[in-house]
Amino acid sequence: MGQAEWVTVPISTRDVDGPVFFTPHEWDTIEAATARIIPTDHHPGAREAKVVRFIDRMLAGTQYIFPAADGDGFLRMEGREQDAWAERIEARRMFYREGVERMDGLARQRGDGDFIGLSEADQDAVLVELSGAPRPERFALAAEEEAGLGGAPAGNQPVNEDFLDFFPLLVLNTRQGFYGDPVYGGNENRIGWGVIGFDGPSSLAATMDGSYTTRKYMVEGAEWPYDQHPEVLRYGRR
Repeated sequence: MGQAEWVTVPISTRDVDGPVFFTPHEWDTIEAATARIIPTDHHPGAREAKVVRFIDRMLAGTQYIFPAADGDGFLRMEGREQDAWAERIEARRMFYREGVERMDGLARQRGDGDFIGLSEADQDAVLVELSGAPRPERFALAAEEEAGLGGAPAGNQPVNEDFLDFFPLLVLNTRQGFYGDPVYGGNENRIGWGVIGFDGPSSLAATMDGSYTTRKYMVEGAEWPYDQHPEVLRYGRR
Protein backbone atom coordinates (compact mmCIF):
# COMPACT_ATOMS: atom_id res chain seq x y z
CA MET A 1 0.00 0.00 0.00
CA GLY A 2 1.23 3.47 -0.78
CA GLN A 3 1.60 6.32 1.64
CA ALA A 4 -1.06 9.01 1.89
CA GLU A 5 -1.08 11.66 -0.79
CA TRP A 6 -2.65 14.92 0.28
CA VAL A 7 -4.38 16.71 -2.57
CA THR A 8 -6.91 19.52 -2.13
CA VAL A 9 -10.25 18.68 -3.72
CA PRO A 10 -12.52 21.72 -4.23
CA ILE A 11 -15.72 20.22 -2.85
CA SER A 12 -18.04 21.52 -0.16
CA THR A 13 -20.33 19.77 2.29
CA ARG A 14 -23.06 21.96 0.79
CA ASP A 15 -22.52 21.02 -2.87
CA VAL A 16 -25.60 18.79 -2.49
CA ASP A 17 -27.98 19.89 0.27
CA GLY A 18 -29.82 16.59 0.69
CA PRO A 19 -28.57 13.12 1.66
CA VAL A 20 -25.37 11.71 0.18
CA PHE A 21 -25.16 8.56 2.32
CA PHE A 22 -28.55 8.28 4.05
CA THR A 23 -31.72 7.19 2.33
CA PRO A 24 -34.45 9.86 2.55
CA HIS A 25 -36.12 7.90 5.37
CA GLU A 26 -32.86 7.55 7.30
CA TRP A 27 -32.17 11.27 6.84
CA ASP A 28 -35.61 12.20 8.20
CA THR A 29 -35.28 9.77 11.13
CA ILE A 30 -31.85 10.97 12.21
CA GLU A 31 -32.92 14.59 11.78
CA ALA A 32 -35.92 13.96 14.06
CA ALA A 33 -33.74 12.22 16.66
CA THR A 34 -31.14 15.00 16.73
CA ALA A 35 -33.98 17.52 17.07
CA ARG A 36 -34.98 15.83 20.34
CA ILE A 37 -31.38 15.76 21.62
CA ILE A 38 -30.93 19.51 20.96
CA PRO A 39 -34.54 20.67 20.60
CA THR A 40 -35.77 23.99 19.27
CA ASP A 41 -37.01 26.23 22.07
CA HIS A 42 -36.27 29.95 22.50
CA HIS A 43 -33.08 29.13 20.58
CA PRO A 44 -32.75 27.22 17.31
CA GLY A 45 -31.87 23.57 17.70
CA ALA A 46 -30.25 20.71 15.81
CA ARG A 47 -32.79 20.81 13.00
CA GLU A 48 -32.07 24.44 12.16
CA ALA A 49 -28.32 23.84 12.47
CA LYS A 50 -28.50 21.06 9.85
CA VAL A 51 -26.89 18.55 12.20
CA VAL A 52 -28.23 15.71 10.04
CA ARG A 53 -26.19 17.05 7.11
CA PHE A 54 -23.03 16.94 9.26
CA ILE A 55 -23.72 13.30 10.18
CA ASP A 56 -24.58 12.35 6.61
CA ARG A 57 -21.36 13.85 5.25
CA MET A 58 -19.33 12.15 7.99
CA LEU A 59 -20.75 8.81 6.85
CA ALA A 60 -20.56 9.55 3.12
CA GLY A 61 -16.93 8.48 2.73
CA THR A 62 -13.47 9.94 3.19
CA GLN A 63 -14.01 13.03 1.07
CA TYR A 64 -15.24 15.23 3.94
CA ILE A 65 -12.73 14.30 6.66
CA PHE A 66 -9.87 16.81 6.50
CA PRO A 67 -10.68 20.34 5.30
CA ALA A 68 -7.85 22.26 3.67
CA ALA A 69 -6.17 24.84 5.91
CA ASP A 70 -7.25 27.68 3.63
CA GLY A 71 -10.89 26.64 4.04
CA ASP A 72 -11.27 25.88 0.32
CA GLY A 73 -12.21 22.24 -0.19
CA PHE A 74 -11.03 19.06 1.50
CA LEU A 75 -7.86 17.00 1.39
CA ARG A 76 -8.03 13.73 -0.50
CA MET A 77 -6.55 10.69 1.21
CA GLU A 78 -4.94 7.77 -0.52
CA GLY A 79 -3.08 4.63 0.55
CA ARG A 80 -3.09 3.54 4.18
CA GLU A 81 -4.77 6.69 5.48
CA GLN A 82 -7.65 6.16 3.07
CA ASP A 83 -8.00 2.47 3.95
CA ALA A 84 -7.97 3.11 7.70
CA TRP A 85 -10.60 5.85 7.52
CA ALA A 86 -12.79 3.86 5.15
CA GLU A 87 -12.84 0.99 7.65
CA ARG A 88 -13.81 3.30 10.54
CA ILE A 89 -16.57 4.93 8.53
CA GLU A 90 -17.99 1.59 7.42
CA ALA A 91 -18.45 0.56 11.07
CA ARG A 92 -20.26 3.82 11.84
CA ARG A 93 -22.49 3.36 8.80
CA MET A 94 -23.59 -0.01 10.19
CA PHE A 95 -24.33 1.56 13.58
CA TYR A 96 -26.50 4.23 12.02
CA ARG A 97 -28.36 1.90 9.66
CA GLU A 98 -29.09 -0.52 12.50
CA GLY A 99 -29.89 2.40 14.81
CA VAL A 100 -32.61 3.70 12.50
CA GLU A 101 -34.12 0.21 12.30
CA ARG A 102 -34.03 -0.07 16.09
CA MET A 103 -35.75 3.31 16.57
CA ASP A 104 -38.45 2.37 14.08
CA GLY A 105 -38.94 -0.99 15.82
CA LEU A 106 -39.40 0.68 19.21
CA ALA A 107 -41.73 3.23 17.63
CA ARG A 108 -43.97 0.50 16.21
CA GLN A 109 -44.35 -0.95 19.68
CA ARG A 110 -46.01 2.36 20.59
CA GLY A 111 -48.18 2.75 17.53
CA ASP A 112 -48.58 1.94 13.87
CA GLY A 113 -45.86 4.15 12.40
CA ASP A 114 -42.14 4.74 12.33
CA PHE A 115 -40.14 7.03 14.61
CA ILE A 116 -40.72 10.14 12.49
CA GLY A 117 -44.50 9.71 12.85
CA LEU A 118 -44.47 9.79 16.66
CA SER A 119 -45.24 12.79 18.84
CA GLU A 120 -42.24 14.51 20.41
CA ALA A 121 -43.10 12.94 23.77
CA ASP A 122 -43.15 9.46 22.26
CA GLN A 123 -39.93 10.14 20.35
CA ASP A 124 -38.35 11.08 23.67
CA ALA A 125 -39.63 7.84 25.20
CA VAL A 126 -38.05 5.81 22.37
CA LEU A 127 -34.71 7.58 22.86
CA VAL A 128 -34.88 6.99 26.61
CA GLU A 129 -35.45 3.28 26.01
CA LEU A 130 -32.67 3.22 23.44
CA SER A 131 -30.25 4.93 25.82
CA GLY A 132 -31.09 2.79 28.84
CA ALA A 133 -31.06 5.88 31.07
CA PRO A 134 -33.62 8.49 32.19
CA ARG A 135 -33.93 11.68 30.23
CA PRO A 136 -31.79 14.41 31.86
CA GLU A 137 -33.60 17.13 33.76
CA ARG A 138 -33.34 20.76 32.79
CA PHE A 139 -30.26 22.45 34.21
CA ALA A 140 -29.22 26.07 34.47
CA LEU A 141 -26.59 27.96 36.43
CA ALA A 142 -28.00 30.28 39.06
CA ALA A 143 -27.37 33.96 38.38
CA GLU A 144 -25.03 34.24 41.36
CA GLU A 145 -22.89 31.26 40.36
CA GLU A 146 -19.54 31.95 38.78
CA ALA A 147 -18.19 29.89 35.95
CA GLY A 148 -14.64 30.00 37.35
CA LEU A 149 -11.72 28.63 35.39
CA GLY A 150 -13.47 25.43 34.38
CA GLY A 151 -11.53 22.24 33.96
CA ALA A 152 -8.11 21.66 32.51
CA PRO A 153 -7.37 23.36 29.16
CA ALA A 154 -8.91 21.47 26.29
CA GLY A 155 -6.78 18.83 24.65
CA ASN A 156 -7.72 16.21 22.10
CA GLN A 157 -11.22 14.75 22.23
CA PRO A 158 -11.22 12.29 25.16
CA VAL A 159 -13.88 10.00 23.65
CA ASN A 160 -13.02 7.45 20.97
CA GLU A 161 -16.03 7.25 18.65
CA ASP A 162 -15.02 3.79 17.47
CA PHE A 163 -15.97 2.27 20.83
CA LEU A 164 -19.37 3.90 21.30
CA ASP A 165 -22.72 2.21 20.89
CA PHE A 166 -25.29 3.83 18.62
CA PHE A 167 -27.05 6.13 21.06
CA PRO A 168 -23.96 7.73 22.67
CA LEU A 169 -22.46 8.01 19.18
CA LEU A 170 -25.59 9.82 17.99
CA VAL A 171 -25.46 12.20 20.97
CA LEU A 172 -21.77 12.94 20.42
CA ASN A 173 -22.24 13.49 16.69
CA THR A 174 -25.22 15.76 17.38
CA ARG A 175 -23.07 17.96 19.62
CA GLN A 176 -20.30 17.97 17.04
CA GLY A 177 -22.68 18.95 14.26
CA PHE A 178 -24.24 21.72 16.36
CA TYR A 179 -21.07 23.31 17.74
CA GLY A 180 -18.38 22.30 15.22
CA ASP A 181 -16.97 24.38 12.39
CA PRO A 182 -19.56 24.91 9.62
CA VAL A 183 -17.09 23.59 7.04
CA TYR A 184 -18.12 20.05 8.04
CA GLY A 185 -21.76 20.59 7.10
CA GLY A 186 -23.44 21.37 10.42
CA ASN A 187 -23.73 24.56 12.48
CA GLU A 188 -25.69 26.16 9.62
CA ASN A 189 -25.31 29.94 9.66
CA ARG A 190 -23.15 29.45 12.80
CA ILE A 191 -26.34 28.80 14.77
CA GLY A 192 -24.65 26.68 17.43
CA TRP A 193 -22.04 29.35 18.07
CA GLY A 194 -24.73 32.01 18.31
CA VAL A 195 -26.59 30.05 20.99
CA ILE A 196 -23.55 30.16 23.29
CA GLY A 197 -22.52 33.70 22.32
CA PHE A 198 -19.40 32.70 20.40
CA ASP A 199 -18.60 34.83 17.36
CA GLY A 200 -16.30 32.24 15.80
CA PRO A 201 -13.86 32.65 12.90
CA SER A 202 -15.12 33.89 9.56
CA SER A 203 -13.63 30.79 7.95
CA LEU A 204 -11.32 27.93 8.79
CA ALA A 205 -8.50 29.88 7.16
CA ALA A 206 -8.82 32.60 9.79
CA THR A 207 -7.84 30.11 12.49
CA MET A 208 -4.66 29.24 10.61
CA ASP A 209 -3.35 32.64 9.50
CA GLY A 210 -3.68 34.31 12.90
CA SER A 211 -6.43 36.72 11.89
CA TYR A 212 -8.82 35.17 14.44
CA THR A 213 -8.10 34.61 18.11
CA THR A 214 -10.09 33.47 21.12
CA ARG A 215 -8.04 35.63 23.50
CA LYS A 216 -11.05 37.73 24.49
CA TYR A 217 -12.74 34.62 25.88
CA MET A 218 -9.85 33.80 28.19
CA VAL A 219 -10.01 34.58 31.90
CA GLU A 220 -8.33 37.94 32.39
CA GLY A 221 -4.75 37.50 33.51
CA ALA A 222 -4.91 33.75 32.96
CA GLU A 223 -2.41 33.49 30.12
CA TRP A 224 -0.28 30.75 31.66
CA PRO A 225 1.82 28.29 29.72
CA TYR A 226 -0.13 25.04 29.46
CA ASP A 227 2.03 23.17 31.97
CA GLN A 228 1.57 25.98 34.52
CA HIS A 229 -2.18 26.39 34.16
CA PRO A 230 -3.73 25.99 37.64
CA GLU A 231 -6.09 23.24 36.48
CA VAL A 232 -3.28 21.30 34.84
CA LEU A 233 -1.32 21.44 38.08
CA ARG A 234 -4.45 20.52 40.04
CA TYR A 235 -4.99 17.33 38.05
CA GLY A 236 -1.31 16.54 37.85
CA ARG A 237 -1.33 16.62 34.05
CA ARG A 238 2.16 17.49 32.86
